Formats: sequence, structure tokens, C-alpha cells
Amino acid sequence: SGVTEMVLNTFKTLVFVRLYFQFYTGYGMFVEDAFTHNLFFNPDSYENPIQFELVGILLGLAIYNSVILDVNFPKVLYLMLLGHKPTLEDLKEANPGLGNGLEKLLEFDGDVETTFCRNFEITYEVFGENKTIELKENGSNIPVTNGNRQEYVDLYVDYHLVKSVKQQYDAFAKGFHDVCHGEPLRLFRAEELELIICGSPTLDFEELEASTRYEDGYTESSNVIRWLWEIIHEMSMEDKKSLLMFATGTDRVPVRGLGHLRLTISKHGGDCDRLPSAHTCFNHLLIPEYSSKEKLKDKLLIAIKHSEGFGTL
Repeated sequence: SGVTEMVLNTFKTLVFVRLYFQFYTGYGMFVEDAFTHNLFFNPDSYENPIQFELVGILLGLAIYNSVILDVNFPKVLYLMLLGHKPTLEDLKEANPGLGNGLEKLLEFDGDVETTFCRNFEITYEVFGENKTIELKENGSNIPVTNGNRQEYVDLYVDYHLVKSVKQQYDAFAKGFHDVCHGEPLRLFRAEELELIICGSPTLDFEELEASTRYEDGYTESSNVIRWLWEIIHEMSMEDKKSLLMFATGTDRVPVRGLGHLRLTISKHGGDCDRLPSAHTCFNHLLIPEYSSKEKLKDKLLIAIKHSEGFGTL
């Protein structure tokens, strides 16, 4: 119904605004890996745990309402939500620099103690000051050797992915499981849970074309519609993602593919100089009946590349 769609519109707006603004530097709730661009909890965040609980609730609501989110969490987060204990392999995927470094320490053939000169502690910088955490009791005085390096790596992984962010993760997980709970959730693999939340990165526009509906005078044989799909199929992948973002509010694909997106294209008046516009909450494109393919292409590319905050709802 119209009321339901308006509620979903409000929800989608809330999700995107809250998640995008809180994830990044303004709030400092999450930190971004420079190589993978994965987001993980900031162990030194000063935010109230209720803020992390809210993000977990929003993530759960996204699943419940089939809202695709463009969030770049590492797979280990989904594994943790499903009850799995993180491993070195998970750390390598989330933070390759750190994970691969620990793996090299395990595989090193020489004398670990004299070569690496490490103790059972972690030292890192917080706001310009060094902070040292012991991985076990009296860890600052226990050197890492060939004999105990596996224990060191296990403790390091556990600290980095679990203990250092326990308060943040526990609040986040509580919010998520308050919405998505029960045995059905445990039937998913981490990759499947990520797919439900983030959608698929594979864009099949042939599938989208076959499922698109037309209104207000347009049909699949209208000149503008034929030109439109010719233009779309000739686009670069970057422009296709921009078009999808313009029309739907996300460049990710629903779990069952673009054919289930339910895109609608309507005529928005006769030939004119107006740009195409969109109602993103309804996956609805509005395109004037331009007089030529060239004009349609020019207007469409301008719209999808310069549309943020304009002409969309």
C-alpha cells in the first residue's frame, strides 16, 4: 500500500543517513582498513554503546525489510554474528597487512626471538600517544619464541578481533539479534548473510530490461525506451553503477538479481531540456520524451553523475 511504501521510504532514508554518517570519521565508531576499505569497530571509540546497538538494529531491519545496504564489513563480522570464533584466516581477510605479518612470523625458519624481538604485548598509537596492552599476564616480560609463537598469534587475533572491541561488538550484536534472531539465522553461511545485507555486485542489465515496467505512455517499443536500453548496454560498468544508484539509491543488486528490482520507467512530459529524475524509494525513473538518442544520452549521463541530493526521493 501507499502507506507501507512511505514507511519504507522513511526507513531507507534513516538507514542510509545514520549508517553513512556514523561509520566514517565524524563519529569515529568504525575504522577503515586502508587496503581493503573494510570497516571494523574502533576499539578506542568514545561513543556510547547504545550507538553501536542502534547500528546493529538498523542492520537487522535492513534484512527484515529487504533493504540493500552499501556497507563494507569484513566477512569475519558476519561469522561472529553467526556464533563463530575468529581465526587468523579471518584476520587476513579483514586486515591483510596485519594478518599476513602474523602468518609470516609463524612460518619463519630462523630464530624468532632474536629476529622479531617481540614480547606478549601489543603497542599502538592512540591520538598521538603509544598504548601498550599485555596479551597475557606479565606479557611485557615474556619474549615470543619459536616454541610459543602460535600462542602469541592466537592471543593477538583474539585481542584484535574480539577483546579490544568487546563492548562495541556486544552492543552491536545485541541490536542485530533483537531484530534477527532464532534458529533460521544459523542456517546461513557468512557469505549468504553478507549477500542478503549488501546484495550482489554482479550487474545483469539484460535481466533488468526484461523485467522493467513502463507507464504514462511509454512501452517497450517506444523510441525513448529503445534508445535508453541501447545506451545502457553501451555504458561502462562505472556508469551502470551510477545509473543504478540514481534510480534505486544503491548500486548493489537484490539477492535474486536485477530482475527482481521492479524498475518502473514513466514518461515525464514531451521533448524538453529537463533532466531525467527518479523516485529512489520506488525504483522509478521519470524520463521526458526526448527527440533523439543523442539528447537522451547527454541528459541521462548528466543526471546520473550530478544528481546527489537533487531530483530524487
